[in-house]
Amino acid sequence: MKTLAKGRQISWAGRYGSKWDNCTCSMLQINFSTMEFTKDPAEQTTAITDIILALAAFGGSLTLYWSLTGSSGWWKMAIWSTAFGFMGLAAALGAVAHGLILAQSVHDRIWQLLNMSLALTVSLFVSGVVYDLWGQAAGLKVLPIMLLAGLGFLGATLRYPGIFFVFIIYEGLALLFALGAYIYLAVRGDLAGAAFMAVGITISILAAGIQAASSISLRIIWQFDHNGIYHIVQVVGLIFLLIGLLESLLV
Repeated sequence: MKTLAKGRQISWAGRYGSKWDNCTCSMLQINFSTMEFTKDPAEQTTAITDIILALAAFGGSLTLYWSLTGSSGWWKMAIWSTAFGFMGLAAALGAVAHGLILAQSVHDRIWQLLNMSLALTVSLFVSGVVYDLWGQAAGLKVLPIMLLAGLGFLGATLRYPGIFFVFIIYEGLALLFALGAYIYLAVRGDLAGAAFMAVGITISILAAGIQAASSISLRIIWQFDHNGIYHIVQVVGLIFLLIGLLESLLV
């Protein structure tokens, strides 16, 4: 999963007011007339790889939706397809934030929407894992709780930027929980595709570690910083997750 952008936490109460509806309206009032493309090579590759990640996530979302031939796995498909969709939205917004030079207020609003998308991605991700581990009833029961928890953590970090690490811990715990769950299901043979899911989550954890190491950079024809490398690795993780999900849904 993609780690929320450090250094971009904005206090909605201080800048846009404390009400969610006011924040949402303010965020949508974006004027792109003054935007221009970044000249920074690393930011350019970060934006391009963000687009690749967005296409992979949106493609995965549509593939899950189109591949379900029966109705028994509809809720599972809906949870995971939506999670992939929010990840794609976050990556698309990341491409805008990294690839364009925008007014600071616009930049801040984009990051707020991006982080909200990631919060929903993590919440849906956990709900999908619970579904596979304990069944549909448990997955649907925990879904609204996880959505509220994700938005609650996000709201707290936006209101009090100093506790941003809490959300990072939340995301890390979600990945570790998922890894343990799919290793368990794979060893027991209880879920088709669980091994692919475990590999995909392992790669996602590796990707998150790469993104957290801001000193990492690589030049292969073009210059890549830690964000660009993260995006490429995360795409590989998504492919394994998608293969595992398709196996579990279509068997």
